[in-house]
Amino acid sequence: MEIKKIAVLGAGQMGNGIAHVCAQAGYEVIMRDIEQRFVDKGMETIKKNLERGLKKDRITQDEVDATLARITGELDLKAAVKDVDLVIEAIPEIVKLKLDTWREVDNFAPEHAILASNTSSISITQMAAVTKRPEKFIGMHFFNPVPVMGLVEIIKGQATDDETVKVIEEVSHKVGKKTVLVNEAPGFAVNRLLVPAINEAVFAIQEGVATVEDMDLAIKLGLNWPMGPLTLADFVGLDTLLYISDYFVEEFKDSKYRAPALLRKMVRAGWVGRKAGKGFYDYSGDEPKPMRF
Repeated sequence: MEIKKIAVLGAGQMGNGIAHVCAQAGYEVIMRDIEQRFVDKGMETIKKNLERGLKKDRITQDEVDATLARITGELDLKAAVKDVDLVIEAIPEIVKLKLDTWREVDNFAPEHAILASNTSSISITQMAAVTKRPEKFIGMHFFNPVPVMGLVEIIKGQATDDETVKVIEEVSHKVGKKTVLVNEAPGFAVNRLLVPAINEAVFAIQEGVATVEDMDLAIKLGLNWPMGPLTLADFVGLDTLLYISDYFVEEFKDSKYRAPALLRKMVRAGWVGRKAGKGFYDYSGDEPKPMRF
């Protein structure tokens, strides 16, 4: 099966990044969201990222123009998926929202189309079960920021067939990513390790072990991470981390995955990271400033 046209559901930080790399690789892309302002913001982010690459001589002006020409914004779900070969969902990590969306997509998308979720934790099997094509349902987990990060986790659900895996591996490689194949389990491979690690950093801040900037510096230099865990938490979104932590506790029945009280309090305050302008760092100025707790 050859993939030519892709629908990306969601124009947020993950969705617009996925649309960007797919269009840059030559695919025709429909980027769909529920409001025009979200689509517009997603397109603006793609333009800025392409222009950044242009300034660094990583891409030509012709490539910028061609990439943008391959992306179409859309609000109507039926119109977005009606004639595509692959649907990649990148909507919020809310089980009911994803299940409801996939029920609709399954009714509107062509029978041959593969359905892929960018979920970072939710069961692929559970989502596949609400469709009539569970063998064509798969996890395709990109990492943030999508144009920069080099990995896609491919997650097989209980019914995912080998042909679907092969096609998604080919698409992932064409958009410039390396892949790992994971059998479904909560958090898959990366987030099963990453989320508890970030939580431990938050526990340390909560307990006054170190300041935000010192914790980040310690992990960057001591473990050779490209960014500290609290900076990374702000990139991922503290609301997403909280959701995953709670999901892990529910699925594993193990308190070691519990979220720190500080994380929960920050989410309640709306301090969910870069997308909100405040998290473990304040992003209101020219440079991020670490918060004090």
